[in-house]
Amino acid sequence: MSYALQREGVGYSPPRVSTVLPTVAEYFAGIGLFRMGLEDAGWKVVYANDWNPEREQIYRGFFGHGYEVEDVFNVDPEHVPPVTLATCSFPCIDLSLAGNQGGLNGKHSSAFWGFYNILKNQGTGKPPMLLLENVVGWLSTNQGADFLAVAKALNKIGYACDAFTLDARCFVPQSRPRVFLLGISEVNLPDSRCKSADIFFPRSERLLPAKLKRLLLCNDDIRWLRLDIPEPPPYKSCGFSGEVVEDLPLDDPRWWSNEKVEKHLGMMSPSHLSIIKKLVPGHDKISRTFYRRCRENGQRAEVRSDDVAGCLRTAIGGSGKQFMVTAKNGKVRMRTLTAREYARLQGVPDAYRIAANTERQSLNAFGDAVCVPVVSWIARNILTPLAEELKLCCR
Repeated sequence: MSYALQREGVGYSPPRVSTVLPTVAEYFAGIGLFRMGLEDAGWKVVYANDWNPEREQIYRGFFGHGYEVEDVFNVDPEHVPPVTLATCSFPCIDLSLAGNQGGLNGKHSSAFWGFYNILKNQGTGKPPMLLLENVVGWLSTNQGADFLAVAKALNKIGYACDAFTLDARCFVPQSRPRVFLLGISEVNLPDSRCKSADIFFPRSERLLPAKLKRLLLCNDDIRWLRLDIPEPPPYKSCGFSGEVVEDLPLDDPRWWSNEKVEKHLGMMSPSHLSIIKKLVPGHDKISRTFYRRCRENGQRAEVRSDDVAGCLRTAIGGSGKQFMVTAKNGKVRMRTLTAREYARLQGVPDAYRIAANTERQSLNAFGDAVCVPVVSWIARNILTPLAEELKLCCR
């Protein structure tokens, strides 16, 4: 991890710059990883909100103060200061492929409409820039209608939109693709920035997968933007074993018993078991992640074949914990990933104090968060250049 946040100490100080910082209101703030990524890139969060006091506890433990703990539907728009950018990482449970597919009007993901109401009620005082984030399932629920409904709603209150996908695997050894929807107030846009839906998007499939491209090109009633987005770094193919795994003592109680290890080896299909067998004879300690999944023939343990973790998830979202198998010199060990390993997979420096009451609280919090260097990359390569071009940086 080479970005500025990887430093000694337990406190946090955003980078010092000589110019006025563009400001941010952070909705669905969680444990502050959107903030961490933005402030690492020179932005300043001046307001944050979420409904979960457990997440706020972890946020406060690192940043030194908390945020407004309130249901987004009850937030008073007059209490939100004017900002350059509002971020919205709204709940994914009803959109996730691992969740219930309830859609944008489901019990959880419908919280987007609370955010939307705040923007609508802010009138001319609403932020000129928006950045929304969610899982790739957002492109699929209700045959894409949920994604388009958000873009149309933002159009209705004066924002033109652009969208792209970005995988955390460009920065950390975790496969975590996400959809980002950018909204820019048309009051601030020159005519050259507003394009019709039939434009050609010269972007790679990593930024514009076929499903997203189809949604953008087949809806000429939506006002889209065309932004110049550079190609992100190549995907990482390794790093989990060396950069993420904590070196726990052999007598640490978090290692599973031999009986539990054998049980999970028995839950593996021949193809997954062969991955473990290839690792066992080696002298180097090598680790792989795995999930427990329900299949037609019962619960199975499925191991990744590469040195990259699967996508971190939460039990709340319909999935569960991620586990690790380590092999060396004929010995196989297994355990649940630790909270610190979850944090590292999200690009969080070890200086981030995890102020949670339980390990489960930590795992759920990090599994539900954004990846820090992903946000930093977006800020440096998209948000800051656009804010400078539109002369929004001093807001």
